Amino acid sequence: MKSIAVICCLVIFAFAASAQTKLKAGDKAPDFSGKDQDGNLVSLQQYKGKKVILYFYPKDNTPGCTTQACNLRDNKDLLAKEGYEVLGVSTDDEASHKDFRAKYSLPFPLIADTDKSINQKYGVWVEKERDGKKFFGTARTTFIIDEKGMITEVIDKVETKDHTNQILKL
Repeated sequence: MKSIAVICCLVIFAFAASAQTKLKAGDKAPDFSGKDQDGNLVSLQQYKGKKVILYFYPKDNTPGCTTQACNLRDNKDLLAKEGYEVLGVSTDDEASHKDFRAKYSLPFPLIADTDKSINQKYGVWVEKERDGKKFFGTARTTFIIDEKGMITEVIDKVETKDHTNQILKL
C-alpha cells in the first residue's frame, strides 16, 4: 500500500513539473520581486517603460554562467544604446550573487530566487538529467521584455559566448 502512495505522488509530481507553462512572445511578462546581491528589493514593475533582458542562469561561478554574464557585461554599452536594462536571476543566494558580481565586475543586478518562485513563474524550473541522474534546475533562458511589460522574444538556446549578438539580432 505504501508503494502505491509513493507511485501516485511521483506521478502527480511529474505531471505538475511537465505542466509548467512555457511563456512565449506576445505574453505578458509575469511580475516578480526578489532581493538582489545587496539585499535591495527588485521587481519587474520598477522597469516599466524600459526594455529588459531578463536572463535565467543555473549557477554563479560556473563556466557557462560566467561566460554568459561576462558577455553581457562586456557589451553593456551596446545593450544600453539599444535601451536595454539587464537583470540576472538564479537560485543562488544574495551572498553568492554578491561575490559573483564583484569577482566579474558585473554592472547589473543579480536576483536571488532561493525559493524558485520566479523560476516557476517563468516556467524555467525544469527536470534535467546529467550522468544518468535526474534533478530539477534552472533552464538557461532569456526573456526580452518591452516597455509595456510584454515578452517580445524568448531565447531558450542561449549561446553563452555570443549572447549579446543573439539579443541584438532579434
